[in-house]
Amino acid sequence: MNKNTFNATKRESTLQSNQLNTFRDRFEQGLKEVELPFQGWDFGYITDSGRVQSGILPWSYGTMAKKYMHDAKRMMDMGTGGGEFLSSLIPLPAYTCATEAYPPNIAIAEDRLRPLGVKVYSITDDSQLPFTDGAFDLVLNRHESYDPQEVNRVLSDGGIFLTQQVGWSDCREINEQLDIPMPTEYADWELDFAVDQLLDNGFHIKEKHEAAPVQRFYDIGALVYYLKTIPWQVPDFTVDRYRDSLWKIHLEIEQNGFWEAKQKRFIIIAMKQ
Repeated sequence: MNKNTFNATKRESTLQSNQLNTFRDRFEQGLKEVELPFQGWDFGYITDSGRVQSGILPWSYGTMAKKYMHDAKRMMDMGTGGGEFLSSLIPLPAYTCATEAYPPNIAIAEDRLRPLGVKVYSITDDSQLPFTDGAFDLVLNRHESYDPQEVNRVLSDGGIFLTQQVGWSDCREINEQLDIPMPTEYADWELDFAVDQLLDNGFHIKEKHEAAPVQRFYDIGALVYYLKTIPWQVPDFTVDRYRDSLWKIHLEIEQNGFWEAKQKRFIIIAMKQ
């Protein structure tokens, strides 16, 4: 019996049967939230209500973006999702466009961004962006993959690349609790590796920061909804497959009020030399 199983069993043994039945009812109800639809890149269903909360980062990606937008005439937002974040940055530079690789998001982004004069480009390969050399003064990238050589190509001389990324070790406590290894494909993806890549591709690093804020889940429904929307964290996630582990997390939430994991974030401001 591992430590997590022992602790969960000990917690169950101290509960009265009627209380345990209440906990189980809430657990089963929470698991049903995996069936709820998700579109664009909007986690408002669980974040706006405070059911999931994340610690404060020591920087503001939005403020940094606005700072460099002030002098930019041509801007591109990589991986715009449903255009949620880009639309919050208005007024936008005179020429602004966006890319998106996930087909279901394209129409959502177009509906949101077209009224703002933003064209959305559907892409399939980060290394083949549909733009001419030096097309942009500013490229934004929030939690999206990118090819540093291709970003360099589409930036003008002195252009700025602002990217906030999710580090490989993000929320590894989830994987530990569900007893599934972290994906190894991007095991190097942390700040130092990303910085070295950019330096090797003709960038000067103006700023770099990293942080590990805590992310708290206040009910099991919020956690299963979250895992459904980020399939790379736990590939092929289903509530049936991980029911026992989810029950242990649920018990901890019921008794402590929350269950938490550590996020990993880093941000880089790079200038094309």
